[in-house]
Amino acid sequence: MSRIHPPVSIIGAPTDVGAGDRGARLGPEALRIAGLGEALAARGVDVLDRGNLEGPRNPWLGPVEGYRHLNEVTEWNRLVMEAMHAELAGGRMPILLGGDHCLGLGSITGVARYCREAGKKLRVLWLDAHADFNTSQVTPSGNIHGMPVACLCGLGPRELTHLGGDAPAITPDVVRQIGIRSVDQGEKKLVKEHGLDIYDMRYIDEVGMKRVMEEALDGMDDDTHLHVSFDVDFLDPSVAPGVGTTVPGGPNYREAQLCMEMIADSGRMASLDIMELNPILDRNNATALVAIDLVESLFGKSTLMRD
Repeated sequence: MSRIHPPVSIIGAPTDVGAGDRGARLGPEALRIAGLGEALAARGVDVLDRGNLEGPRNPWLGPVEGYRHLNEVTEWNRLVMEAMHAELAGGRMPILLGGDHCLGLGSITGVARYCREAGKKLRVLWLDAHADFNTSQVTPSGNIHGMPVACLCGLGPRELTHLGGDAPAITPDVVRQIGIRSVDQGEKKLVKEHGLDIYDMRYIDEVGMKRVMEEALDGMDDDTHLHVSFDVDFLDPSVAPGVGTTVPGGPNYREAQLCMEMIADSGRMASLDIMELNPILDRNNATALVAIDLVESLFGKSTLMRD
């Protein structure tokens, strides 16, 4: 089926400042080398690569009052927030190349601001092995890539919860999390208290990816802006080994393809994150190639022409 896509802007955010392993800062170039821009252009998409944002280096220090690198994480997310908002305001679809998933905070804060200005409803699909709903009280590591959804919903340090000036940036009801299979003990309580809508791997096993996606995408209309935040560890490690936080038992290649194809069928995706690719841990850039294959499906690639 022929699809008309808005012009796309690729934005690199080369940092691993929120992660527990080094290497995700190399993710944007790995995706470029694997041919992301060329793959989208081949699908008829107008692609503009904005290059990389320039933020503070990773000091690689321990946690201070429960958070690692809070100042650096705040600055990177401010840069991402402003870049995402600027592209949307200019009529382009931003694709953020991470970088670790702490950047989902800045990305979605910027998208949410645009949606408020444009009078649109926001729906976030968080494709991930982890709920990322930790706070400093329930995780000893202090790694902020495990906290962005909590911060978006108003739980966390003021520097992050008020990144866009208001708090919370979003409410839990706009988020649908898919592929979850690793939730810390204290995090489980927070998720339940705040009513986060999670389609974990047990539910996917029980009802199948098709029904999960039907439920996660239900209720959208022409006024809905769909943001997809794709953490590559969403995939089973046998499919995508190049991440720092692999968790066995994730979606296989075909399940992931169906997920992406159904998002494409909705016709609502208007912004995208590709996060946590760590080429240092990859094998011959295989994870980047799989990620690009899946992104092509987000832009309408399918085996047959479908109505």
